[in-house]
Amino acid sequence: MRKTESQSRTGEELSPVAEVKQAVAGFMSDIQQRLQQQDEKMTMMERKTMGLMRPQLASNAEAGAPHQKAFDAYLRSGDDDALRGLELEGKAMSSAVAADGGYLVDPVTAQNVQSVLASTASIRAVANVVQVEATSFDVLIDHTDIGHGWATETGSTAETGTPAIDRITIPLHELSALPKASQRLLDDSAFDIEGWLAGRIADKFARAEAAAFVSGDGVDKPKGFLTYTSAAAGSETWGELGHVVSGADGAFAGAEAIIDLIYALGAQYRANGTFVMNSKTAGAVRKLKDNDGRFLWSDGLAAAEPARLLGYPVLIAEDMPDIDTWAPAIAFGDFSAGYTVAERPDLRVLRDPFSAKPHVLFYATKRVGGDVSDFAAIKLLKFAAG
Repeated sequence: MRKTESQSRTGEELSPVAEVKQAVAGFMSDIQQRLQQQDEKMTMMERKTMGLMRPQLASNAEAGAPHQKAFDAYLRSGDDDALRGLELEGKAMSSAVAADGGYLVDPVTAQNVQSVLASTASIRAVANVVQVEATSFDVLIDHTDIGHGWATETGSTAETGTPAIDRITIPLHELSALPKASQRLLDDSAFDIEGWLAGRIADKFARAEAAAFVSGDGVDKPKGFLTYTSAAAGSETWGELGHVVSGADGAFAGAEAIIDLIYALGAQYRANGTFVMNSKTAGAVRKLKDNDGRFLWSDGLAAAEPARLLGYPVLIAEDMPDIDTWAPAIAFGDFSAGYTVAERPDLRVLRDPFSAKPHVLFYATKRVGGDVSDFAAIKLLKFAAG
């Protein structure tokens, strides 16, 4: 068998070691070249993939950025070109101009206002809150019972009575706020115009709502539950709230009045009952003791848990009246059934740079309504001898 001979470039025969080195070097050079080609192909494919994915990633990361930037520019300078040309999805808030001018607040600002409203000490915290797109909200109330009878095996069944259903219409009223800021302050990019605007509007709306839900007269504002007349518990009719008396004019005659108030409420409402009073009344209630010397009031065991009076939560609403002769200073009831708050989810802001120069006015509006939806679900404690 003939042995293959290897020679160097000069024609000399290579040694076995040199021959192996040369073969390995050639193999490594070929591998390196192929890896480089593969790396170039992978780099090219990655660039194409990233190029296709980039618009989708940017859209996800900055879904609300165009509207937010456009709205910020409108608040600072009155430039509404970006808002007019902005296209939003059908589910998003519309940027169309309303009949009276102005634009919808971007979702971030509107969410900040809502969160502050929900956290205020208002009847809203325990009432039934519904979102509507109309100018009013109807509540259907069935406060009568159907007739009944006992049937025999062979006897005919007689027709029974038909229940009567009442309709309570809650109109939505316009709640407004008119904060202002200087143009110099708006020109300062470090100033958080949206945070400031949300805070000012939320504070104004929260205080106005809280007062109206308790004592509003229903004229261009929600109707408060204390606006209705009351009668002694057990003798009230539909349209009246039931009340019990404390046993003394403008004072407590004892802790029995609180117990009477609780059991004046129907059992179907009592399980979800809540006391409502202001801070001054709460201070007087905290001093009440039972016959064994134990306080009726107990503080919450965990953070943010409401205080409890005879086992029921207490809502401190500063718009409730103080203790006085015949004053309904304490309310107890299932407010989720007894009081309904209807509101539109949108909050509108109109920028006015002309009426209060050198300041810029921001006219914010929101539509909200409220009324008693079940008179049997709320009872009052009036401070009188009887």
